[in-house]
Amino acid sequence: MSASGSAASGSGLSTHFAAHLGGSACAAIVNFPLWKAAAIGQSGFKEAADFVGRMKLIFGPPYKGVSATIFGMTWARAAIFFGSDTGKEWLLSQGCSASVASTVPPVGMAAFVQVANQPIVRSTIMLQNPASTQPNVLSQLVELYRTRGVKALYHGSSASVAKTVPKYVCAIWVKDWVAAALPAPAAPSGTREHRVQVLNRSAAKSVAAGIAGAALTNPLDVIRNEMFKFDETFGQTVTRLLRTEGWAFCLRGMQRNLVAVAAPIGMTIFLTDTLLDQLRRRDTSSERAASQRAQH
Repeated sequence: MSASGSAASGSGLSTHFAAHLGGSACAAIVNFPLWKAAAIGQSGFKEAADFVGRMKLIFGPPYKGVSATIFGMTWARAAIFFGSDTGKEWLLSQGCSASVASTVPPVGMAAFVQVANQPIVRSTIMLQNPASTQPNVLSQLVELYRTRGVKALYHGSSASVAKTVPKYVCAIWVKDWVAAALPAPAAPSGTREHRVQVLNRSAAKSVAAGIAGAALTNPLDVIRNEMFKFDETFGQTVTRLLRTEGWAFCLRGMQRNLVAVAAPIGMTIFLTDTLLDQLRRRDTSSERAASQRAQH
């Protein structure tokens, strides 16, 4: 590959990653209250009895673990979606089938990200307990390490990986399937009609991907949060839930999870596509202007 080709490729990857990071960050910030509501509901933490009290608990202070939660969500989703997109392109270029290229990258990236992020995930969820006496994520991590050792920081990783991997694989499968099924934008590139058609396609695949990823993995969210709450193994948690609640535990927090998970996944995909389109149009305009200056 020529030097100019390498530079263009590097510029394209940088633009792609910047769009993923920006979209993930915006979605994480906007959706933090929804994540907090789902964490409280799925974990079975004690809530206020009336609607006003519940809304105050979800949207009001204290905002413990906000920065760590937003950081964890941002880099995790950006890494999963960016790694899955670039991994898929590379595998296709190596002659792999579309099914392999659409499955292997999200499985690998989601598993790696979830394990790496697990201490943040566990501590931020535990902080949402209204009865928690820890002031921040660092103190919660220190308390876990001091009382239960380093293994406690990664407790629940099995449930988290089992929940996260299918969630993102399903979301990415559905996103790619909807994108392939929808007609390509018919309007000329650069026109307002073309931008509207691109955004409509992005909205459709974003909503479908978010709902699919959230609905199919709600039971594993419940199991993971219960493991955090009672410090049990995966098997112990499932046995206890089936004994006390039956299969109804699979639906616990479903309504909130559909919002808390579907909204950020869908928003991440939509905002990433929007930012990517904006950045590409900016780069195209810059290249066109540079070419015109060179000709003069």
